[in-house]
Amino acid sequence: MIHNFQRSLALSASQSDAPWWEATYRKAFPGFQTMANVRQDGWAQRGGIDRVVVLKSGKTITVDEKVRDKDWPDILLERWSDRQKKTPGWVQKDLACDYIAYAFIPSQTCHLLPFLQLRRAWLDNGERWIAQYQPVLAQNETWVTESIPVPVPELLGALMGAMTVNWGAV
Repeated sequence: MIHNFQRSLALSASQSDAPWWEATYRKAFPGFQTMANVRQDGWAQRGGIDRVVVLKSGKTITVDEKVRDKDWPDILLERWSDRQKKTPGWVQKDLACDYIAYAFIPSQTCHLLPFLQLRRAWLDNGERWIAQYQPVLAQNETWVTESIPVPVPELLGALMGAMTVNWGAV
């Protein structure tokens, strides 16, 4: 399957100020006070930060936002930003964000995926997912991005597994 990267980027940009983001974060984060868009190029944007949420306690939460305009049964994990050059995609990078907010517009559903546990789940399951699921390719101007479509229930189960550590088993 091939989709158009520029179209996906335009969709994400068109939704960056959507009122449902604030409704999502108010519901997800007790003590929500305010939020700010971080869309200009810079260290935060390159570190996977699209939004900063501030709680009444002063705690800040950083979020990388992904938007899909159709309900799908999976979450696309970007394996290669540039498939030919093997440039790591966001699931293989050390990003600065706390969460990936993965939203499906039609069902008005957003999965808030804790990024460090998502990375752990990828390290534990990525090879199996790569072998099991047909990659989704996105044609960019001069490169192709590859993502692995992991079914939502499977990914959420893997996240639960990544939240438990047994230090006795090495």
